[in-house]
Amino acid sequence: MTVRPKKLFPGIKESTIGKMVAGAEVSMFRPEEELCRLSRLAIAQPPVSNILKENATAAQKIEKLKQHEVGRIWLEELDRVKNPWFYVSCGSGWYHYEGSWITKLDIPFSYMKGYVERLEKGEKIERSITAITEERERIVTEYRGLIKSDEDRKSFDDAFDTVRTIYRYAEDHLFWVEHWLHTIWFAKIREFGKVFKEFDVVAKVDDIFLFNRFEIPMLIEDVATTWALGEGVPTHGKYWQAKAAKRKTILEAAQKWIPVPALGVPPEEIVEPFTVMLWGINTATVNEWLKGSDIKPGEVTELKGSAASAGIAEGPARVLKLLEDIVHLQPGEILVAPSTNPSWAPVFTNIKGAVTDIGGITSHAAIVCREYGLPSVTGTGIASSVIKTGDIIRIDGSTGLVTILKRA
Repeated sequence: MTVRPKKLFPGIKESTIGKMVAGAEVSMFRPEEELCRLSRLAIAQPPVSNILKENATAAQKIEKLKQHEVGRIWLEELDRVKNPWFYVSCGSGWYHYEGSWITKLDIPFSYMKGYVERLEKGEKIERSITAITEERERIVTEYRGLIKSDEDRKSFDDAFDTVRTIYRYAEDHLFWVEHWLHTIWFAKIREFGKVFKEFDVVAKVDDIFLFNRFEIPMLIEDVATTWALGEGVPTHGKYWQAKAAKRKTILEAAQKWIPVPALGVPPEEIVEPFTVMLWGINTATVNEWLKGSDIKPGEVTELKGSAASAGIAEGPARVLKLLEDIVHLQPGEILVAPSTNPSWAPVFTNIKGAVTDIGGITSHAAIVCREYGLPSVTGTGIASSVIKTGDIIRIDGSTGLVTILKRA
């Protein structure tokens, strides 16, 4: 899709191509849509909405809801949608070190608190799928009408249909594999972690994730042998715990490291579609990275990335690198992150725009921003490293330019 329109219309913007594939009913949006629906149900029952607005934990709110008949009815609906729609990772979907909604209910409950408050103010919380679809059809029809030959028109139509189909499968795969299935898988692995902790093989349940697939069978054998030999027989727990502690130290050091955007010698030209569309890495992007490799973070005033979603926004930046940072995000801020997470979808109705280090025009940030009509610049390489929370920035989703106007 990106090659054919650019060949037919050399001046077409990437953000315009993005709008051509916007507006889709996909599984990855369902968790957020269910939160919106549950919030609207709560508004219809003041006892429920009042409890959801409280500054309390999810567990405390659930106990209070159980004391009201309407609260119990609302909780029944909550339980009905939890599986599968709360099986969404709070992390990347690949590692799950930050858990999932189903195990960290404080996250979805905090989103619903915000939704209820906004609904009471008369604000709209859902994405305008009808408006997005109408805009997509308008743009596609307009550009299609400019094509002169039947052959080019057929090629355009085939590319459009293919991308729309792939878009659906890609987003559905994202939810059902990287979130739903991984949530289940990691929960099962944690059951082994509980056994290891019970036998003092590891200090904490999640320490199991500090060992590789060759070591896990050795830990299992350690537990099984200890159990078989009888009461009081020690495991090699001190050895495994020391190894886990050392690896934790390494990980903590790695988290403080500001990595370069890429490693190795760049090719003369980058044309591979997946790399360009999903990760936003092309020849121009790499040249920008190389140009800024010797610049100190404080000296950067302008960044270039993919024009992922059209529009201009200006405001204070909020740099998010960890899940817990979400609670500090304020309405009207511009989200800056290494990459965005599908479980963050509710924040997109509360921000002015988004900037990411990695991602192209089909990355998550680009897709969600187009669905919510927000400007977005992706694939900047170093935004989350050089921009600080509180910096006043301007983003242009039509040109892919990010400007740091004033340092915090």
